[in-house]
Amino acid sequence: MSTGKSKKSRIPGLLDNLIAKITVDASDEDEQLWAFRQAFVDNVDLPVDGFVIGEPVSVTAVEYDGNTRRGLTARCRREGNSEYVVAFCDIVLPLNSEGELYLAVYRRWLSLDPFPAETQKTTKGRRQHKAADNDIDLSKPVELVTLSVKESTARCRLLEIDRVLTLRASRAWELVPGCIVTVTPRKQWRFSGHPYLSGEIQSYRIDVKALDLVPLGLVDMGIWDPEEEYWGEDDETIEEWARPIIAYGPRPMFEMEQVLPGADPHDPFNDPITRSNDFKEAGARTDAAEMLMELCQADLRCLDAHSHLGNLDFDYSPQFAIRNYEVGLRIGELSLGDDFQGVLPWGHIDNRPFLRCMHGYGLCLWRLGRFEEAERVFHRMLWLNPSDNLGVRLIIDEVKEKIAWTDGENQ
Repeated sequence: MSTGKSKKSRIPGLLDNLIAKITVDASDEDEQLWAFRQAFVDNVDLPVDGFVIGEPVSVTAVEYDGNTRRGLTARCRREGNSEYVVAFCDIVLPLNSEGELYLAVYRRWLSLDPFPAETQKTTKGRRQHKAADNDIDLSKPVELVTLSVKESTARCRLLEIDRVLTLRASRAWELVPGCIVTVTPRKQWRFSGHPYLSGEIQSYRIDVKALDLVPLGLVDMGIWDPEEEYWGEDDETIEEWARPIIAYGPRPMFEMEQVLPGADPHDPFNDPITRSNDFKEAGARTDAAEMLMELCQADLRCLDAHSHLGNLDFDYSPQFAIRNYEVGLRIGELSLGDDFQGVLPWGHIDNRPFLRCMHGYGLCLWRLGRFEEAERVFHRMLWLNPSDNLGVRLIIDEVKEKIAWTDGENQ
């Protein structure tokens, strides 16, 4: 089976080069369609998971019957084994798969958008493929990506393929959405059509790059110029942390994409995060956590869900809260790369979930006595958001001097 990733398919010109290669010996439209069909069959093992209008299907065949107006078709099987045929260009295949690449080539040839917006991210309305009985080898450990967690169960997807199941394990409560858990499987079964797996948790880790998520977008917001910022009165000394930021000069400014499944665009105050906070303030911590878990299950790139899950545990267990913050931080960092020198101002509100994750992560490091790491995080925060709306400048000296964290609000 071909498992090669096709992230390179976004390289300008690659699709056109593949079209030219596939159709090099085709003299007319009919022969070109046969060539596209053959290219898909030669490079993609079937069946393959896909979606049609948001519904999960198994694509069992790609066909061409000689009707050039109809073009290529896809034979699809739904859960329950009912089959139907749709236009090949109307299906959605997994991101970064070989199937997605050759579908994009065909769509490009049709003068359609090779990568329509609905294929770029998971949406709350899209059902997910369920793990099949033969997806797991019970004789060896299996790696799962945690999507949401309850006391003794976790909704997960298989790391290598985008299929979901429910894990039952005695230590499931230790997991956080976005972590990778290694399980020694014991039993696999189905209940009401949904797959379950029981086993023992061997280990878990945070490795966001292995999740193969689509990085959050960055919108260019112009240039940030330190000369236009307020650094105190003219007779005041510039604080030490600010000097290198000012000396560096103007930098590009961005706003990070915010993913918030279920939000009402017409009512910005009635969103899942707000409702979760209402539960928290009312003392209904379990309901608040459940709502946040649903957001993570819909899309792990909902950074605000990770930050607020961390907030729920911050007062009680920094060892646990830090993992929620870190997952959100690492997912956001996928958009920045290793040499990002831009600014993510708090004033652009979609940057706030990422900055909240970073702030919570730094505070937990401080609470846990990991002073050097905390200092690096806080310096990074000041570099990214020099207006420092979260007050990092007020605590960074204590961190540098290795003064133990205290809860100033409860002293």
